[in-house]
Amino acid sequence: MAEVAVAEPNAVRQGRQLWLTLLALSTAGMVVSVQQTVVIPLLPRLMVTLGVPVAEVTWVFTASLLAGAVATPLLSRLGDMYGKKRMILFTVGLLVVGSVICALSGSLAVLIAGRALQGASAALIPLAIGMIRDSFPRTRVMTAIGVVSATMGVGGNLGMIVTGLIADRTPSHHPVFWITAALAAAALVLIALSAHDTGARAGGRPDFVGAVLLSLWLVCLLLAISKGNDWGWGSARVAGLFAGAAALCAVWVFSQLRLRAPMVRLHLLAGRRSLPANLASLLLGFAMFGSFTLISSFVQTPSSAGYGFGGSVLDVGVYALPSTLTMLVSSFMSGRLSARLGPARSLALGAALCSAGFGWFTLFNASVLDLIGANALQGLGFGIAYAALGALAVQHVPMDQSGIASGINSLVRSIGGSVSGAATAALLTSITIAGTTLPSRDAYVLSFAIITVSALASAGVALVAGMMARGVSEVG
Repeated sequence: MAEVAVAEPNAVRQGRQLWLTLLALSTAGMVVSVQQTVVIPLLPRLMVTLGVPVAEVTWVFTASLLAGAVATPLLSRLGDMYGKKRMILFTVGLLVVGSVICALSGSLAVLIAGRALQGASAALIPLAIGMIRDSFPRTRVMTAIGVVSATMGVGGNLGMIVTGLIADRTPSHHPVFWITAALAAAALVLIALSAHDTGARAGGRPDFVGAVLLSLWLVCLLLAISKGNDWGWGSARVAGLFAGAAALCAVWVFSQLRLRAPMVRLHLLAGRRSLPANLASLLLGFAMFGSFTLISSFVQTPSSAGYGFGGSVLDVGVYALPSTLTMLVSSFMSGRLSARLGPARSLALGAALCSAGFGWFTLFNASVLDLIGANALQGLGFGIAYAALGALAVQHVPMDQSGIASGINSLVRSIGGSVSGAATAALLTSITIAGTTLPSRDAYVLSFAIITVSALASAGVALVAGMMARGVSEVG
């Protein structure tokens, strides 16, 4: 009896500690997601303030995604090697420093540099998922991953609301970044006090050469896409950038195959079990980040253009509130849903709901009510899909590789988002209203149609993954 009496307080204490850890990780994930979208409503204003065209100002957003794509697998690998808490604190520290640089910036180059440092904090999400898998009981892992994964969408929408509230009171972009710096500093303290490492450490050395090669071929690819309209798609510069991206990618792949402990284990990127999850993540990342930038620009377009709502920066965030609410609800449901359907089918369901939301706004975009309904539907889908992705990415890998597996899944999602930002900016720049530089309605319809197809393709890939997994289990 005495042993039972002692065990019960210990169990209660352990349970309380786990939920404090989840609170700390969710708070930090929310702040990371806030920084990803906090500049989106400001892009039209930054074009005027800094005197730059849309293709250049889009790099304020794209630089963050690109830095996240490079830093995520590297820092996830370091987390498996040296401890996830240590790397989480490091990523949030980068967010604080990057936010301060952005808050002090007076030029596009400095702002992009600060945004790149902020973007490196994207590694926190896979590190957090790895820590959850290490420390939470198996029955609670899915729910905990769902909560942390949901912070990506919820924080993204909150970021636009914060920006809107500030932008209504000052034309300067600096206060927005002082707020993200303060939020990141608070998250840093919370993690330091609450989170604990319990997982095994993997051996090896960090692959910095791989990180450099990855960043180089991604920069070449995105620069070619974003500058295609300005320089000409058949120009020597654009062709050279595409060729350079292909060559550097080949060298990167060769370097990853040659090393015993590469930055990206290619079997975790393109193996039979991991490829469907990563491909689905790529397509869903393309759709999600594309929708953020497109909806923000569409809402702020004056109705005199024949479309758009002439909204303020604050309106962008307010119209996104239904998405935030439905995402919160669906993320808490995601654990039970995945337990019943399996992560692959849950992902397919979530991606299909996202596609339905995007398709709605592709066909019907004349009313604010259409936007609110479409946002609510896609929020429901993203809450389910991203929680399922987090589980699908790590379910077939050893515990000591959970960080890098989740990091690779986040890497391809960030690449999808980066390509989406560059591609949609190129479309909006090339299809304009006659005699103006303003994108036409057709440019937006085409862009929304593309992200609709991307989300639907993600659902299809997830269904195939589910059938493959079922086939393997039946054979076994």
